Amino acid sequence: MCDAVLVDLLHACSSPACPGGFLRESPAAAEPHVFLLCGSRYRDTVSDGFARSCRSVHVLDSGSMAECVFRFKETLDRLGLSSIRVLCSPRGRVLLRVYQQLLFTAVYTFDYREDPHTCSRCAGPAHPLSPGQRGREGEEQEVSRFLQQLPGLRGDIRALRSTLIPDSFGHGFSTRRGGVSSVPTLSALNLFSSSRRRDPGAVVQENRRRLALHAGFHPRPLRLVKVNHASDVWVLGKAEPESYDAMVTDQTGVVIAAPGADCMPILFADPVSKVIGAAHAGWKGTLMGVAMATVEAMVTEFGCRVSDILVAVGPSVGACCFVLDRQHALNFQRIHADCVPDPESDRPHVNIRLANRVLLERGGVRPEHIHDDTLTERPCVTPCTSCHPDDFFSHVRDGLNFGTQVGYLWIRESCPPTGGTDRQDGAQTPETTS
Repeated sequence: MCDAVLVDLLHACSSPACPGGFLRESPAAAEPHVFLLCGSRYRDTVSDGFARSCRSVHVLDSGSMAECVFRFKETLDRLGLSSIRVLCSPRGRVLLRVYQQLLFTAVYTFDYREDPHTCSRCAGPAHPLSPGQRGREGEEQEVSRFLQQLPGLRGDIRALRSTLIPDSFGHGFSTRRGGVSSVPTLSALNLFSSSRRRDPGAVVQENRRRLALHAGFHPRPLRLVKVNHASDVWVLGKAEPESYDAMVTDQTGVVIAAPGADCMPILFADPVSKVIGAAHAGWKGTLMGVAMATVEAMVTEFGCRVSDILVAVGPSVGACCFVLDRQHALNFQRIHADCVPDPESDRPHVNIRLANRVLLERGGVRPEHIHDDTLTERPCVTPCTSCHPDDFFSHVRDGLNFGTQVGYLWIRESCPPTGGTDRQDGAQTPETTS
């Protein structure tokens, strides 16, 4: 049983003598959602009879294959569909599988059905006007060019920046605005692709490119920690582990980042030794001490002094919205009683931000060197992700198909002049940040 049928007319022979005509006369007409891939050049060849016989027909007739397939995916996502049967010629299957790999994830299933009686023209090389003869690199370039010309959704890109971190470092915490992800819970600047979610790598890569241009680190890529919800720290330059929740470096030109969607992206900067770190701290990582493990790696590997290290805690779920089973919540009460305001509840609220502050202070980080929601004399960079749906993704609020924002940080090769375009900005609410 499939949710939708995609009929590839674009890469089938249009000759009446070709048995490929089965594509127009197939049982697809009985399916609830039929998509006809014809392209702008061939839209006139679509049979009016076929269109009238379908309960719901969608004509994919955009100017490029990349746009046709992208609009196909947008409609599937809007309708909540994920199982697709594809009726195609042999050459059509080769082409469509490439676009499938670029613009879909494992959430979607594709069942390809070829016409066994296709003529030699349909079974041969792709139509010269199609991108298929260019190889995968050609399709990747076509998809990338198409995504780059899409307008940003939800307004312009915005990022929060801590006034605690000096201009010798570039940094920020992304929001969800200004990207091209169209799935509602991933819209718009989702920065992480997962096989279990609907946003493909090509879309996420375009979102990262746009963030890099906005933040000023283009064309350098983000190095994102490989989350394991533990406390392992990777020192860049050493062998990279399969998974880790923090990284540290003294290399210039390297942009490190930690993801977050309720979990905390935490940035660490030592302006004396010129060393940086980024950590992902969820409730498990907090209990395992990932924040102090990052500080200790900066001290051990690069000779930093704990008293010099500055810490900025990014957008994350607040105690107002985050609850745990009582047995797990009581572990936070042992860190500090204020971390669990309602310990007698079956599912107590938990303040994982406060827990990290307490652990960092106990480890020697100066209280005024931690920029979180308790440091009220500075503009806020730690709003609750669950409370601000217009600005942040949230696993707690949005469920399994949630998007991801990041905290990013790099060491500048030279400090920008005062009053430059990448000065430090702050704001009291996400709506007024830049």
